[in-house]
Amino acid sequence: MTNANVFFDLSAAPMRIGIVRLKVRDLEAVSSFYRCILGLTPITEENHCVTLGTRENPLLELEGDIALRPRDPHEAGLFHTAFLMPSRADLSRWLAHVIEAGVPLQGASDHIVSEAIYLVDPEGNGIEVYADRPISRWRDPDGSIRMSTKPLDIPELLKVAEGSKWAGFPEGGIIGHVHLQVGNTAAADRFYRDILGFDITTRYPGASFYGSGGYHHQLAANIWNSRGAGRRSPGMAGLDKLEIIVRDGLQVEIAARARSAGLELTSTAEGMSLTDPWGTALTIRSEGPRLLDR
Repeated sequence: MTNANVFFDLSAAPMRIGIVRLKVRDLEAVSSFYRCILGLTPITEENHCVTLGTRENPLLELEGDIALRPRDPHEAGLFHTAFLMPSRADLSRWLAHVIEAGVPLQGASDHIVSEAIYLVDPEGNGIEVYADRPISRWRDPDGSIRMSTKPLDIPELLKVAEGSKWAGFPEGGIIGHVHLQVGNTAAADRFYRDILGFDITTRYPGASFYGSGGYHHQLAANIWNSRGAGRRSPGMAGLDKLEIIVRDGLQVEIAARARSAGLELTSTAEGMSLTDPWGTALTIRSEGPRLLDR
């Protein structure tokens, strides 16, 4: 394999996304969507909570509560959860699948670092499904990561499947990044860069992109729909918790910075929990098997 064809190994990054947890009003409808449209596999189903993922890798938790208020698209919370396909062919097969199923798409973009398709689940939670390009195509001559939003050549992408059919979310698929809505990007930088330790890899007007280990971004935060938003209202559907998996030792460093900033930390069975300035709970856990009992 030549350097031109090397793809980023997210499992080697010092920090990466684990499970994303959503609170939903109609658990059956939302769970069915992620199973049928994304091809995720049920891992556990109990106590109004469904965990979905691949056979051995949990990715998404859905907690159902009919009493929740519908998510407000102008409040802080989730912009989208981004599911990373192992290959461009996997993305092509999935795209053919959703087109055949008649699923409405919200966009399709060439970001230079990746090719991405956008849609929403039945309760308006944003979804990105994407495939990375080789690392050699990510950077400017000065070494900085360059990202853009250009129209995606869908007919050209569909050719890559070569007639093979979508057979469900692939085993190597993961959540590559999560994009958040926040009220203020400077405050987001102080939390996600200065406390958690992510690098700012690039900026768009009104958005910061946060990466670890050289990846284009494991997290992003924007104010496009939520400028000036405060702490998210309780009792509302949408993003509830985000898990960040870190290398051994980083959890201690994050805890020290959080305490120095006066943030409240809570010990959990998985590691430690804290909340960002807009009320999103984050679980920081070291690498290793995850406990599925809640």
